[in-house]
Amino acid sequence: MQANTINEVIDILNIIVEECKNTNNPLGYFAVLYRKVTINVKEGIINNRFEDNKRMEKLDVIFANRYFKAYFDLKNNQPTTKSWETALKAGAGEYLVLQHLLLGINAHINLDLGIVTINTIEKEPLEGIKSDFNHINKLLSDMTDEVKQNMGSISPVFGILMPLAKKWDDKVIQFSIETARDGAWTFAECLYKDPDKSDNLIKERDIQIANLAFKLINPVRTLQWILNTIRFFEYGTVKSKMETLEKKLS
Repeated sequence: MQANTINEVIDILNIIVEECKNTNNPLGYFAVLYRKVTINVKEGIINNRFEDNKRMEKLDVIFANRYFKAYFDLKNNQPTTKSWETALKAGAGEYLVLQHLLLGINAHINLDLGIVTINTIEKEPLEGIKSDFNHINKLLSDMTDEVKQNMGSISPVFGILMPLAKKWDDKVIQFSIETARDGAWTFAECLYKDPDKSDNLIKERDIQIANLAFKLINPVRTLQWILNTIRFFEYGTVKSKMETLEKKLS
């Protein structure tokens, strides 16, 4: 299932969100966040907030289609990238809402965004898209920060225990969308400078990002205890938590 326009991106995200609600699939947390970011991108295009609004829609569609391909490929038992395989198979595990969100963001920004940036500009100069590249990342970062600030609506102990967790140097706590953005841009530069080696560069990058995903769901023991305690107190079913996220992001 692939999109051709940003409206079709939103339509497919609606399908994934409803499917995940009906099956209590925690992969729906990322879909809820991603849908809101896409709606904000659409509004930005309508209001001419980007340097090149037509190009931004192109980037948005190509970007989303990588996520859709991974989601539906894995659902149909087809191979996908190692980064997305780790993120999507985590849907069968018991992790924090925040961990599921970070797994999706990790695969989508750290692996997909650099590839998509090159596919979007084709033969145009890479530097010309950097401002809009940063803009779409800021939208995602702002939405993720908003989720973190409202996580108490899902887990009443989140605000109490997360400061304790920050004492531990671990990828779950240290993960930064800004750092991921910078890494994605550097990756795009590598692909741009050496297109003949793109296949190998993508394979190497995929392995690196899959390893980071593994660390996101396998933290050090003490931090794991803290995260398990937070998860124990998370309210409700997957569906109800998805609906809470929708309300907080509306």
